[in-house]
Amino acid sequence: MNVAIMQPYLFPYLGYFQLVNAVDIFIFADDVNFIKRGFINRNRILFKDEERYLTVPCVKISQNKLINEIQISTETNEYPENILHTIEQAYAKAPFFTDVFPIIESIFHSNMGSISTLAASSVKSISKYLEINVDFQFSSTSFSHTKGQEKSSRLINITKELGGTTYINSIGGKSIYNKKYFESQGIILNFLESELTLYTQFNNKYISGLSIIDVIMFNSLESINKLLKNYKLV
Repeated sequence: MNVAIMQPYLFPYLGYFQLVNAVDIFIFADDVNFIKRGFINRNRILFKDEERYLTVPCVKISQNKLINEIQISTETNEYPENILHTIEQAYAKAPFFTDVFPIIESIFHSNMGSISTLAASSVKSISKYLEINVDFQFSSTSFSHTKGQEKSSRLINITKELGGTTYINSIGGKSIYNKKYFESQGIILNFLESELTLYTQFNNKYISGLSIIDVIMFNSLESINKLLKNYKLV
């Protein structure tokens, strides 16, 4: 059984979904510190041939707070319609706009209070659309008893508790986690190295690594299924 643990990101890029697709159980690490200027409350889309950030307004963002402690701001009447309007402007002429825009609308109209639940919902809803079958869990609810453990130990202990044999991390963890240490604890550690295949974006210069919103606007489910498998484990 393969396990992965990642912070909940807002409509993350394709590589995040490759990781989701590679495991049996995917855990949202919502009880770790918030990352400012990361991808928890924002992501990039294609807008008039350039990349543009979509940002969910949040209350008193701080890296000293846990992700699940960050609330979405309700001080403005613009959200979420301003974000939805930008997405509509950007992709109204995309080939799969009519298929996927209602899904995005429903996520933003779900009235979720915290950025953690909204970001996780974006991952779960898009995974359902992509027909990815995986067991989603939250570290704060399912594994609160492991809070405070050293990073590697926590990942190993959670994987073991789930009956897993392999922990898969994004490639960015290669400089943090040691394969030999995991092996000494009875867990195989693999890193997912994503290969982002070029696809057509309005016949313009291709911009890589954008939000999954961009991918699902321009690609059929059959095509995305191929993109999801375009990675290697190292």
